[in-house]
Amino acid sequence: MRTDITKINEKTPHDRLTEGLMVFNGGTSKLFKTGEWRTNTPVFHADLCKQCLLCAPVCPDGSIPVKDSKRLEFDMDHCKGCGICANVCPFGAIEMKEGNI
Repeated sequence: MRTDITKINEKTPHDRLTEGLMVFNGGTSKLFKTGEWRTNTPVFHADLCKQCLLCAPVCPDGSIPVKDSKRLEFDMDHCKGCGICANVCPFGAIEMKEGNI
């Protein structure tokens, strides 16, 4: 018997997991807080941000939400700290700090 994907956690026995080729529920990665893998953390300086939105489309994890043409705070539950956003920000509004803050 397999475990429902919404109930999987770090204590789930391996024999209760579905094999990789049999995954059938798309979009389930939203259920897992993958941001805990982070070794570097982006810090958003709103006072320096010009809302150019160059950072949002380059985030591979979709961790920079945008609402009403304005970027919001990082989704730290899913940000993995890659730093791509900081590299594209021309205003220095994103700074990378070491550690999972």
